[in-house]
Amino acid sequence: MTRHTDAPRIVILGAGPTGLGAAYHLYSLGYTNWSIYEQESYVGGLSASFCDSEGFIWDQGGHVTFSHYKFFDELLDFSCKDNLLSHTRNASAYMCNRFVPYPVQNNIRYLPEQKILSCVNGLLDRDNSKEPHHFADWIQSVFGSGLADLFMTPYNEKVWSCPLDKMGFNWISERVSVIDIKKVLETIILRSDDTGWGPNNTFVYPLKGGIQAIYLPVQKCIGGHLLLNKKTVKIDLKKKTVFFSDGSSDAYEYLISTMPLDVLIATMIDLPEYPIIKQKAESLVYNTVMITGLGIARKNDVKRCWIYFPEKEFPWYRVTYFSNYSPHNVPGENYFSLMGEISYPSGACPDRNSVIESSINAYIRCGILRPEDRGWIVSEYTRLIPRAYPVPSLERDSILSVIQPFLMDNDIFSRGRFGGWKYEVANMDHSVMQGKEAVDAILFNKTETVYDMKE
Repeated sequence: MTRHTDAPRIVILGAGPTGLGAAYHLYSLGYTNWSIYEQESYVGGLSASFCDSEGFIWDQGGHVTFSHYKFFDELLDFSCKDNLLSHTRNASAYMCNRFVPYPVQNNIRYLPEQKILSCVNGLLDRDNSKEPHHFADWIQSVFGSGLADLFMTPYNEKVWSCPLDKMGFNWISERVSVIDIKKVLETIILRSDDTGWGPNNTFVYPLKGGIQAIYLPVQKCIGGHLLLNKKTVKIDLKKKTVFFSDGSSDAYEYLISTMPLDVLIATMIDLPEYPIIKQKAESLVYNTVMITGLGIARKNDVKRCWIYFPEKEFPWYRVTYFSNYSPHNVPGENYFSLMGEISYPSGACPDRNSVIESSINAYIRCGILRPEDRGWIVSEYTRLIPRAYPVPSLERDSILSVIQPFLMDNDIFSRGRFGGWKYEVANMDHSVMQGKEAVDAILFNKTETVYDMKE
């Protein structure tokens, strides 16, 4: 990457958390030579929220907000100072016909006795003396065969819709709670719970407007710098110009792109000179998720935040009691809402009606809904997310090691959930920080720490 003028032209593609993080930082700095383009008619990206015809608010998945960074805290204070609710996580997994407190590996005492014995024996017999080759190996070496077969393997297969032996494991970090055999035995013998693990043990959520409420005030403050309904169709690397579907264009000195990395590469007209870049980008792996929402016209006394479902007979990998995040996610106090997430391989297009019907039947089977609740369902919502999770495949790091230096050599910062394609730094706070740090790298030659994981 080369240094350009003292006030270089910065173009941002995508008004999700990363793009808006960059935009908010530029606004805060008083910088003016920049624009941000969004292909949709709204901001937020995967953190956008939607209100259905019955007055139920829906997010695109079970988003919760917690922070590792002062800058993200400051953005939250700016946008939602008087519009945040604080929650202590109350999460479970439904398995073996019962609810087991999360994380399951720390609370196996709730399982049937034979399953407890299988989990403990697996922990005692596990062989972690060899370096794992892939995610499936890692699960077996860390959790043993009992926990692996009962929860960790089937759950992760449902989330990723990708064979676990095709996935790496270096991404895991704080995403998965590893295990302490002494602690497990202590909880079994003393019949105590261990539910405090993880960065999302406490989290905040907007009182009104869904998760998108975090970003709407940012949209207002950046004003004319934001242009909506502007889909990128072509990028000329040599002329450093972005072309949009409406025929307009914008020249840049630096580009901050939050487009999916493979899509970004596909728009570049110069790539015949760099065939390896295109080949690498086409090898990136992702999944698709269908959001299924049910709004029920009765009160709900269940206090859970969300539930994991590892077993195949249930369609979702996670269900959120979405009305428990905020009372304003439903039309009134006599309503509650459930939001399920179902994963598919990339490109899937499931039938909406069959997904809703299978969800209702499954809710009744596990006791979340009563048979008579069918008559109280007043909202049936679905939204397909074509790109939901960037899969940390075995080849991912080698792919990024080729593509990202090429982009940086061309003054392009590809960052964010799909722009950077690193799930391990794709939380909301990570994503916002990647936008902020890209700006600091451009204007002040600072080293990025979040995307490059140098902290």
